[in-house]
Amino acid sequence: MTDQAPDADQDIPGKPTSASRTTLSHIMTHNDTNLLGTVHGGVIMKLVDDAAGAVAGRHSGGPAVTASMDEMAFLEPVRVGDLVHVKAQVNWTGRTSMEVGVRVLAERWNESAPATQVGSAYLVFAAVDADGKPRRVPQVIPETDRDRRRNQEAQIRRTHRLARRRAIRELREKRAAEGFED
Repeated sequence: MTDQAPDADQDIPGKPTSASRTTLSHIMTHNDTNLLGTVHGGVIMKLVDDAAGAVAGRHSGGPAVTASMDEMAFLEPVRVGDLVHVKAQVNWTGRTSMEVGVRVLAERWNESAPATQVGSAYLVFAAVDADGKPRRVPQVIPETDRDRRRNQEAQIRRTHRLARRRAIRELREKRAAEGFED
């Protein structure tokens, strides 16, 4: 699926980054743990996807589906009793898709120490209509220097995703032409 930057004459008005930014908070319990006694990475990934999906839906004004997740980084373990905050915002928009950046922070539920970053991720969402077909999204309007930096970095990640996809497709086509079955 190709996705070009929005046309200047697009009839959908742009939205500032702050319009859809959100934070989801959740206390981790024993039900969230893995065999090591820390919170399972899949639990954190679901929270990341939930927060990013809410932001994508808010920004696009309707349903949006996860197209890809990349650069999910787990920086520190999360423990039972941690209050986890998942902060998400739209970093970049194309014609029908958007990149959502997510930061995961954790703090002890019963302490006043500041939260520390325990993870981060970048997800790409595609806006869809009632029939599941791609629909246009408003352009994101970065408001701060940090938002502009995130937008530029998102464009670099998009370029890399497209180049990687193209290189893999070309390799598979070459192997198929040489008679290799995968």
